[in-house]
Amino acid sequence: MFLLSVTHIFLSLSAFVCAAPAGTTSASAADSSPTVPLASDNPNYPLWNDTVDYPPQPIRGPFGANQLGPQNIAIDKQNPDLLAPPTTDAGTVLNAKWPLALSHNQLHTGGWARQQNTQELPIATQMAGVDMRLEPGAIRELHWHSADEWAYILKGSTQVTAVDQDGRNFLETLNQGDLWYFPAGVPHSLQATDDNPEGCEFILVFDSGDFSDFGTFLLTDWLAHVPKEVIAKNFGSDIAAWNGIPGEQLYIFPSNPPPDNATSPSDPQGSVPESFGYRFSQVPATQLAGGTVKVADSRTFKAAKKIAVAEVTVEPGAMRQWHPTEDEWAFFLEGNARMTMFAAEGNAATFDFQASHYVENTGNTTLHYLEIFHTDIYQDVSLSQWLALVPPALVKAHLNISDELIATFNKTKATVVAPDPYLKAF
Repeated sequence: MFLLSVTHIFLSLSAFVCAAPAGTTSASAADSSPTVPLASDNPNYPLWNDTVDYPPQPIRGPFGANQLGPQNIAIDKQNPDLLAPPTTDAGTVLNAKWPLALSHNQLHTGGWARQQNTQELPIATQMAGVDMRLEPGAIRELHWHSADEWAYILKGSTQVTAVDQDGRNFLETLNQGDLWYFPAGVPHSLQATDDNPEGCEFILVFDSGDFSDFGTFLLTDWLAHVPKEVIAKNFGSDIAAWNGIPGEQLYIFPSNPPPDNATSPSDPQGSVPESFGYRFSQVPATQLAGGTVKVADSRTFKAAKKIAVAEVTVEPGAMRQWHPTEDEWAFFLEGNARMTMFAAEGNAATFDFQASHYVENTGNTTLHYLEIFHTDIYQDVSLSQWLALVPPALVKAHLNISDELIATFNKTKATVVAPDPYLKAF
Protein backbone atom coordinates (compact mmCIF):
# COMPACT_ATOMS: atom_id res chain seq x y z
CA MET A 1 0.00 0.00 0.00
CA PHE A 2 1.11 3.57 -0.47
CA LEU A 3 -0.06 7.13 -0.68
CA LEU A 4 1.33 9.77 -2.97
CA SER A 5 0.68 13.22 -4.33
CA VAL A 6 2.91 13.14 -7.37
CA THR A 7 2.56 11.97 -10.95
CA HIS A 8 2.96 8.22 -11.36
CA ILE A 9 2.24 5.26 -13.62
CA PHE A 10 1.61 1.58 -12.99
CA LEU A 11 3.13 -1.17 -15.08
CA SER A 12 2.08 -4.80 -14.92
CA LEU A 13 5.34 -6.70 -14.63
CA SER A 14 4.74 -10.12 -16.05
CA ALA A 15 5.80 -9.32 -19.61
CA PHE A 16 8.83 -7.27 -18.69
CA VAL A 17 11.12 -9.23 -16.37
CA CYS A 18 14.42 -9.42 -18.20
CA ALA A 19 18.12 -8.77 -17.85
CA ALA A 20 19.75 -5.57 -19.05
CA PRO A 21 22.19 -6.16 -21.91
CA ALA A 22 25.82 -6.21 -20.87
CA GLY A 23 27.68 -3.02 -21.56
CA THR A 24 24.65 -0.75 -21.31
CA THR A 25 25.72 2.84 -20.77
CA SER A 26 24.03 5.63 -18.87
CA ALA A 27 23.81 8.06 -21.78
CA SER A 28 21.79 7.84 -24.96
CA ALA A 29 23.67 7.06 -28.16
CA ALA A 30 21.73 9.82 -29.90
CA ASP A 31 23.16 13.27 -30.44
CA SER A 32 22.36 16.06 -28.01
CA SER A 33 19.53 18.45 -28.76
CA PRO A 34 20.28 22.18 -29.04
CA THR A 35 19.39 22.76 -25.38
CA VAL A 36 19.85 19.60 -23.27
CA PRO A 37 21.07 16.02 -23.82
CA LEU A 38 18.49 13.61 -25.18
CA ALA A 39 16.84 11.15 -22.83
CA SER A 40 18.66 7.87 -22.32
CA ASP A 41 17.80 4.85 -24.46
CA ASN A 42 18.93 2.46 -21.72
CA PRO A 43 16.69 -0.56 -21.11
CA ASN A 44 15.19 -0.02 -17.66
CA TYR A 45 13.02 -3.07 -17.16
CA PRO A 46 12.90 -4.83 -13.78
CA LEU A 47 15.89 -7.16 -13.71
CA TRP A 48 14.21 -10.00 -11.77
CA ASN A 49 11.05 -10.96 -9.92
CA ASP A 50 10.43 -12.61 -6.56
CA THR A 51 10.50 -16.13 -8.06
CA VAL A 52 14.15 -16.12 -9.15
CA ASP A 53 16.36 -18.79 -7.56
CA TYR A 54 19.51 -16.68 -7.22
CA PRO A 55 20.51 -13.78 -4.95
CA PRO A 56 19.78 -10.55 -6.86
CA GLN A 57 22.55 -7.98 -6.99
CA PRO A 58 22.64 -4.16 -7.16
CA ILE A 59 23.98 -4.13 -10.70
CA ARG A 60 22.44 -2.54 -13.79
CA GLY A 61 24.62 -2.72 -16.89
CA PRO A 62 28.07 -1.32 -16.01
CA PHE A 63 26.83 0.31 -12.81
CA GLY A 64 26.92 -1.03 -9.27
CA ALA A 65 28.66 -4.05 -7.76
CA ASN A 66 27.73 -7.25 -5.98
CA GLN A 67 26.96 -7.30 -2.25
CA LEU A 68 29.73 -8.54 0.03
CA GLY A 69 27.97 -8.09 3.37
CA PRO A 70 24.75 -9.61 4.72
CA GLN A 71 21.81 -9.59 2.29
CA ASN A 72 18.06 -9.86 2.90
CA ILE A 73 17.42 -11.88 -0.24
CA ALA A 74 13.63 -12.15 0.21
CA ILE A 75 13.21 -8.36 0.38
CA ASP A 76 15.66 -7.74 -2.46
CA LYS A 77 13.72 -10.16 -4.68
CA GLN A 78 10.54 -8.16 -4.07
CA ASN A 79 12.18 -4.81 -4.82
CA PRO A 80 14.29 -4.99 -7.99
CA ASP A 81 13.83 -1.30 -8.71
CA LEU A 82 15.12 -0.28 -5.29
CA LEU A 83 18.17 -2.55 -5.37
CA ALA A 84 18.99 -1.83 -9.04
CA PRO A 85 17.05 1.36 -9.89
CA PRO A 86 16.28 2.41 -13.45
CA THR A 87 18.72 5.00 -14.74
CA THR A 88 15.74 7.36 -15.08
CA ASP A 89 15.37 7.55 -11.29
CA ALA A 90 16.89 10.74 -9.91
CA GLY A 91 16.92 13.08 -6.95
CA THR A 92 14.99 12.44 -3.74
CA VAL A 93 11.50 10.98 -3.38
CA LEU A 94 10.12 9.90 -0.02
CA ASN A 95 9.39 6.22 0.45
CA ALA A 96 5.92 5.44 -0.92
CA LYS A 97 5.60 1.75 -0.07
CA TRP A 98 4.55 0.06 3.15
CA PRO A 99 3.83 -3.69 3.35
CA LEU A 100 1.17 -4.28 6.00
CA ALA A 101 3.09 -7.42 6.88
CA LEU A 102 5.56 -5.10 8.63
CA SER A 103 2.89 -3.40 10.75
CA HIS A 104 2.60 -4.41 14.40
CA ASN A 105 -0.48 -6.61 14.77
CA GLN A 106 -2.92 -6.34 17.68
CA LEU A 107 -4.27 -9.82 18.45
CA HIS A 108 -7.62 -10.25 20.20
CA THR A 109 -9.95 -13.12 21.00
CA GLY A 110 -11.94 -13.25 17.79
CA GLY A 111 -9.65 -11.38 15.42
CA TRP A 112 -6.84 -8.92 14.89
CA ALA A 113 -6.01 -5.51 13.42
CA ARG A 114 -2.90 -3.85 12.01
CA GLN A 115 -2.55 -0.36 10.64
CA GLN A 116 -0.48 2.09 8.61
CA ASN A 117 -0.37 5.80 9.30
CA THR A 118 2.28 8.53 9.20
CA GLN A 119 4.25 6.67 11.85
CA GLU A 120 4.94 3.91 9.31
CA LEU A 121 4.75 5.97 6.10
CA PRO A 122 5.47 9.69 6.66
CA ILE A 123 4.52 10.63 3.09
CA ALA A 124 0.93 9.46 3.73
CA THR A 125 -0.35 12.65 5.34
CA GLN A 126 -3.88 12.55 3.92
CA MET A 127 -5.04 8.99 4.61
CA ALA A 128 -4.34 6.08 6.97
CA GLY A 129 -5.33 2.43 6.66
CA VAL A 130 -6.24 -0.58 8.78
CA ASP A 131 -6.41 -4.27 7.88
CA MET A 132 -8.91 -6.01 10.19
CA ARG A 133 -9.92 -9.67 10.55
CA LEU A 134 -12.98 -10.97 12.43
CA GLU A 135 -13.93 -14.59 13.06
CA PRO A 136 -17.61 -15.55 12.55
CA GLY A 137 -19.70 -13.60 15.05
CA ALA A 138 -16.78 -11.52 16.30
CA ILE A 139 -17.50 -7.83 16.84
CA ARG A 140 -15.45 -4.68 16.34
CA GLU A 141 -17.16 -3.00 19.21
CA LEU A 142 -19.48 0.00 19.14
CA HIS A 143 -17.28 3.06 18.71
CA TRP A 144 -16.81 6.39 16.99
CA HIS A 145 -13.86 8.52 15.95
CA SER A 146 -12.84 11.93 14.68
CA ALA A 147 -12.06 10.82 11.10
CA ASP A 148 -14.30 9.61 8.28
CA GLU A 149 -14.11 5.84 7.70
CA TRP A 150 -14.24 4.10 4.29
CA ALA A 151 -14.09 0.32 3.94
CA TYR A 152 -13.71 -2.43 1.32
CA ILE A 153 -14.51 -6.05 2.22
CA LEU A 154 -11.74 -8.43 1.16
CA LYS A 155 -13.40 -11.70 2.21
CA GLY A 156 -16.64 -12.80 3.83
CA SER A 157 -19.63 -10.72 4.93
CA THR A 158 -19.95 -8.01 7.57
CA GLN A 159 -23.00 -6.66 9.36
CA VAL A 160 -22.58 -2.93 9.91
CA THR A 161 -24.72 -0.77 12.18
CA ALA A 162 -24.79 2.96 12.89
CA VAL A 163 -26.86 5.76 14.40
CA ASP A 164 -26.33 9.26 13.02
CA GLN A 165 -26.35 12.54 14.96
CA ASP A 166 -30.09 12.93 14.35
CA GLY A 167 -30.86 9.56 15.92
CA ARG A 168 -31.60 7.76 12.63
CA ASN A 169 -30.35 4.19 12.51
CA PHE A 170 -28.81 1.93 9.89
CA LEU A 171 -28.15 -1.81 9.56
CA GLU A 172 -26.96 -3.73 6.53
CA THR A 173 -25.02 -6.89 5.74
CA LEU A 174 -22.37 -6.28 3.08
CA ASN A 175 -20.36 -8.83 1.12
CA GLN A 176 -16.95 -9.28 -0.48
CA GLY A 177 -16.15 -6.31 -2.72
CA ASP A 178 -18.75 -4.03 -1.07
CA LEU A 179 -18.09 -0.71 0.67
CA TRP A 180 -19.23 1.21 3.72
CA TYR A 181 -18.63 4.79 4.79
CA PHE A 182 -19.16 6.47 8.17
CA PRO A 183 -18.72 10.23 8.61
CA ALA A 184 -16.68 11.39 11.59
CA GLY A 185 -18.58 11.24 14.86
CA VAL A 186 -21.16 8.65 13.74
CA PRO A 187 -21.13 5.72 16.23
CA HIS A 188 -21.04 2.35 14.51
CA SER A 189 -20.14 -1.33 14.87
CA LEU A 190 -18.87 -4.14 12.64
CA GLN A 191 -19.66 -7.84 13.04
CA ALA A 192 -18.63 -10.83 10.95
CA THR A 193 -21.44 -13.09 9.79
CA ASP A 194 -21.05 -16.84 9.38
CA ASP A 195 -21.76 -16.72 5.62
CA ASN A 196 -18.08 -17.55 5.27
CA PRO A 197 -16.98 -20.20 7.81
CA GLU A 198 -13.79 -18.21 8.40
CA GLY A 199 -15.54 -14.89 9.05
CA CYS A 200 -14.39 -11.75 7.27
CA GLU A 201 -11.49 -9.41 6.57
CA PHE A 202 -11.66 -5.83 5.35
CA ILE A 203 -9.58 -2.75 4.68
CA LEU A 204 -10.44 0.52 6.43
CA VAL A 205 -9.23 3.90 5.15
CA PHE A 206 -9.47 7.12 7.17
CA ASP A 207 -9.25 10.68 5.87
CA SER A 208 -6.36 11.67 8.14
CA GLY A 209 -2.82 10.37 7.77
CA ASP A 210 -2.05 10.42 11.49
CA PHE A 211 -5.26 8.63 12.50
CA SER A 212 -4.86 5.56 14.74
CA ASP A 213 -7.65 3.00 14.98
CA PHE A 214 -6.21 1.95 18.32
CA GLY A 215 -7.16 5.32 19.80
CA THR A 216 -10.87 5.45 18.95
CA PHE A 217 -13.72 6.14 21.37
CA LEU A 218 -14.99 2.72 22.47
CA LEU A 219 -18.25 2.05 24.30
CA THR A 220 -16.68 -0.31 26.84
CA ASP A 221 -13.66 1.91 27.47
CA TRP A 222 -15.95 4.90 28.01
CA LEU A 223 -18.30 3.22 30.47
CA ALA A 224 -15.42 1.54 32.34
CA HIS A 225 -14.20 5.02 33.24
CA VAL A 226 -17.52 6.54 34.33
CA PRO A 227 -18.80 5.99 37.90
CA LYS A 228 -21.60 3.42 37.87
CA GLU A 229 -23.94 5.71 39.77
CA VAL A 230 -23.58 8.24 36.95
CA ILE A 231 -24.33 5.56 34.36
CA ALA A 232 -27.38 4.39 36.32
CA LYS A 233 -28.61 7.97 36.68
CA ASN A 234 -28.23 8.55 32.93
CA PHE A 235 -30.36 5.51 32.08
CA GLY A 236 -32.76 5.84 35.00
CA SER A 237 -31.92 2.37 36.26
CA ASP A 238 -30.71 0.61 39.39
CA ILE A 239 -26.93 0.72 39.85
CA ALA A 240 -26.82 -3.06 40.27
CA ALA A 241 -27.96 -3.46 36.67
CA TRP A 242 -24.48 -2.34 35.59
CA ASN A 243 -22.42 -4.75 37.68
CA GLY A 244 -21.49 -6.87 34.66
CA ILE A 245 -19.96 -4.22 32.40
CA PRO A 246 -16.31 -4.80 31.36
CA GLY A 247 -13.60 -3.08 33.36
CA GLU A 248 -11.62 -2.17 30.24
CA GLN A 249 -12.07 -1.94 26.48
CA LEU A 250 -12.94 -4.96 24.34
CA TYR A 251 -12.07 -3.55 20.86
CA ILE A 252 -12.57 -6.96 19.16
CA PHE A 253 -14.38 -9.76 20.97
CA PRO A 254 -16.23 -13.02 20.14
CA SER A 255 -20.01 -13.30 19.99
CA ASN A 256 -22.75 -15.25 18.24
CA PRO A 257 -23.12 -14.56 14.50
CA PRO A 258 -25.99 -12.20 13.67
CA PRO A 259 -29.11 -13.80 12.14
CA ASP A 260 -29.53 -13.61 8.38
CA ASN A 261 -32.76 -11.64 8.80
CA ALA A 262 -31.37 -9.09 11.28
CA THR A 263 -33.12 -5.72 11.21
CA SER A 264 -32.65 -2.43 13.01
CA PRO A 265 -34.86 -1.63 16.01
CA SER A 266 -37.88 0.51 15.27
CA ASP A 267 -36.69 4.13 15.16
CA PRO A 268 -39.10 7.05 15.70
CA GLN A 269 -36.62 9.27 13.83
CA GLY A 270 -36.53 6.91 10.85
CA SER A 271 -33.56 5.47 8.97
CA VAL A 272 -30.54 7.38 7.66
CA PRO A 273 -31.46 9.22 4.43
CA GLU A 274 -28.35 8.04 2.58
CA SER A 275 -27.21 4.46 3.09
CA PHE A 276 -23.81 4.00 4.73
CA GLY A 277 -23.35 0.84 2.63
CA TYR A 278 -22.75 0.45 -1.10
CA ARG A 279 -22.92 -2.82 -3.05
CA PHE A 280 -19.83 -2.10 -5.12
CA SER A 281 -19.47 -5.82 -5.87
CA GLN A 282 -22.58 -5.60 -8.05
CA VAL A 283 -21.33 -2.66 -10.14
CA PRO A 284 -20.14 -3.89 -13.56
CA ALA A 285 -16.59 -2.93 -14.48
CA THR A 286 -15.86 -1.02 -17.68
CA GLN A 287 -13.83 -3.17 -20.05
CA LEU A 288 -10.77 -1.45 -21.49
CA ALA A 289 -8.10 -2.55 -23.95
CA GLY A 290 -5.65 -3.46 -21.20
CA GLY A 291 -7.89 -4.21 -18.23
CA THR A 292 -10.97 -2.96 -16.39
CA VAL A 293 -11.99 -0.15 -14.06
CA LYS A 294 -15.00 0.72 -11.93
CA VAL A 295 -15.45 3.78 -9.73
CA ALA A 296 -17.39 4.68 -6.59
CA ASP A 297 -17.50 8.28 -5.43
CA SER A 298 -20.09 10.71 -4.06
CA ARG A 299 -21.97 10.67 -7.38
CA THR A 300 -22.86 6.99 -6.93
CA PHE A 301 -22.18 6.33 -3.23
CA LYS A 302 -23.86 9.41 -1.77
CA ALA A 303 -22.57 8.98 1.79
CA ALA A 304 -18.91 8.95 0.68
CA LYS A 305 -18.25 12.69 0.90
CA LYS A 306 -14.45 12.63 1.24
CA ILE A 307 -13.11 9.36 -0.21
CA ALA A 308 -13.45 7.90 -3.72
CA VAL A 309 -12.18 4.62 -5.16
CA ALA A 310 -11.28 3.08 -8.48
CA GLU A 311 -11.01 -0.71 -8.57
CA VAL A 312 -8.61 -1.51 -11.40
CA THR A 313 -7.33 -4.60 -13.18
CA VAL A 314 -4.34 -4.42 -15.51
CA GLU A 315 -3.56 -7.32 -17.83
CA PRO A 316 0.02 -8.61 -18.18
CA GLY A 317 2.08 -6.11 -20.12
CA ALA A 318 -0.57 -3.38 -19.92
CA MET A 319 -0.21 -0.06 -18.10
CA ARG A 320 -2.36 2.21 -15.94
CA GLN A 321 -2.31 5.76 -17.25
CA TRP A 322 -0.91 8.55 -15.11
CA HIS A 323 -3.18 10.51 -12.80
CA PRO A 324 -1.69 13.46 -10.89
CA THR A 325 -4.79 15.20 -9.53
CA GLU A 326 -5.26 13.83 -5.98
CA ASP A 327 -3.40 12.14 -3.14
CA GLU A 328 -3.79 8.40 -3.53
CA TRP A 329 -3.67 5.45 -1.12
CA ALA A 330 -3.50 2.13 -2.94
CA PHE A 331 -3.98 -1.45 -1.83
CA PHE A 332 -2.89 -4.38 -3.99
CA LEU A 333 -5.22 -7.38 -4.08
CA GLU A 334 -3.53 -9.63 -6.64
CA GLY A 335 -0.47 -9.59 -8.86
CA ASN A 336 2.69 -7.51 -8.99
CA ALA A 337 3.18 -3.96 -10.20
CA ARG A 338 5.87 -1.44 -10.92
CA MET A 339 5.32 2.26 -10.32
CA THR A 340 7.39 5.35 -11.05
CA MET A 341 6.70 8.52 -9.07
CA PHE A 342 7.67 11.85 -10.58
CA ALA A 343 7.85 14.66 -8.02
CA ALA A 344 8.92 17.55 -10.30
CA GLU A 345 12.31 19.29 -10.45
CA GLY A 346 13.91 16.13 -11.80
CA ASN A 347 12.98 13.94 -8.82
CA ALA A 348 11.73 10.44 -9.63
CA ALA A 349 11.78 7.02 -7.99
CA THR A 350 10.52 3.58 -8.97
CA PHE A 351 8.87 1.11 -6.57
CA ASP A 352 7.71 -2.49 -6.87
CA PHE A 353 4.45 -3.68 -5.32
CA GLN A 354 3.02 -7.08 -4.50
CA ALA A 355 -0.48 -8.11 -3.49
CA SER A 356 -0.81 -7.61 0.24
CA HIS A 357 -2.65 -10.87 0.91
CA TYR A 358 -1.27 -13.32 -1.62
CA VAL A 359 2.12 -14.57 -2.79
CA GLU A 360 1.79 -15.28 -6.48
CA ASN A 361 4.02 -15.96 -9.43
CA THR A 362 4.28 -12.87 -11.61
CA GLY A 363 4.33 -14.96 -14.79
CA ASN A 364 1.01 -14.09 -16.42
CA THR A 365 -1.27 -12.99 -13.61
CA THR A 366 -3.63 -10.02 -13.73
CA LEU A 367 -2.85 -7.07 -11.49
CA HIS A 368 -5.86 -6.17 -9.28
CA TYR A 369 -5.73 -3.22 -6.92
CA LEU A 370 -7.66 -0.34 -5.35
CA GLU A 371 -6.88 3.33 -5.96
CA ILE A 372 -8.35 5.29 -3.06
CA PHE A 373 -8.47 9.08 -3.28
CA HIS A 374 -9.01 11.79 -0.68
CA THR A 375 -11.78 13.49 -2.65
CA ASP A 376 -15.52 13.36 -3.23
CA ILE A 377 -15.21 13.02 -7.02
CA TYR A 378 -12.89 10.61 -8.81
CA GLN A 379 -10.74 12.33 -11.45
CA ASP A 380 -7.64 11.51 -13.43
CA VAL A 381 -5.66 12.83 -16.39
CA SER A 382 -4.56 10.85 -19.44
CA LEU A 383 -1.08 11.64 -20.76
CA SER A 384 -1.87 10.51 -24.30
CA GLN A 385 -5.15 12.44 -24.35
CA TRP A 386 -3.42 15.58 -23.08
CA LEU A 387 -0.75 15.44 -25.78
CA ALA A 388 -3.29 14.55 -28.49
CA LEU A 389 -5.43 17.60 -27.72
CA VAL A 390 -2.78 20.33 -27.81
CA PRO A 391 -1.24 21.63 -31.06
CA PRO A 392 1.13 19.02 -32.55
CA ALA A 393 3.80 21.67 -33.10
CA LEU A 394 3.82 22.33 -29.36
CA VAL A 395 4.34 18.63 -28.60
CA LYS A 396 7.12 18.41 -31.21
CA ALA A 397 8.85 21.43 -29.72
CA HIS A 398 8.89 19.74 -26.31
CA LEU A 399 9.67 16.13 -27.19
CA ASN A 400 11.32 16.18 -30.63
CA ILE A 401 9.05 13.40 -31.92
CA SER A 402 7.48 12.89 -35.34
CA ASP A 403 4.09 13.98 -36.63
CA GLU A 404 3.37 10.32 -37.38
CA LEU A 405 3.82 9.35 -33.74
CA ILE A 406 1.72 12.27 -32.50
CA ALA A 407 -1.07 11.24 -34.88
CA THR A 408 -1.34 7.90 -33.06
CA PHE A 409 -2.07 9.50 -29.67
CA ASN A 410 -5.53 8.70 -28.34
CA LYS A 411 -7.87 11.69 -28.09
CA THR A 412 -10.14 9.84 -25.69
CA LYS A 413 -9.08 8.84 -22.19
CA ALA A 414 -7.52 5.38 -21.93
CA THR A 415 -7.52 4.59 -18.22
CA VAL A 416 -5.63 1.34 -18.84
CA VAL A 417 -3.37 1.04 -21.88
CA ALA A 418 -3.17 -2.26 -23.76
CA PRO A 419 0.12 -4.19 -23.93
CA ASP A 420 2.58 -2.98 -26.54
CA PRO A 421 3.62 -5.83 -28.90
CA TYR A 422 7.11 -4.33 -29.22
CA LEU A 423 7.67 -4.26 -25.48
CA LYS A 424 6.39 -7.82 -25.15
CA ALA A 425 9.25 -8.93 -27.34
CA PHE A 426 11.80 -8.16 -24.63
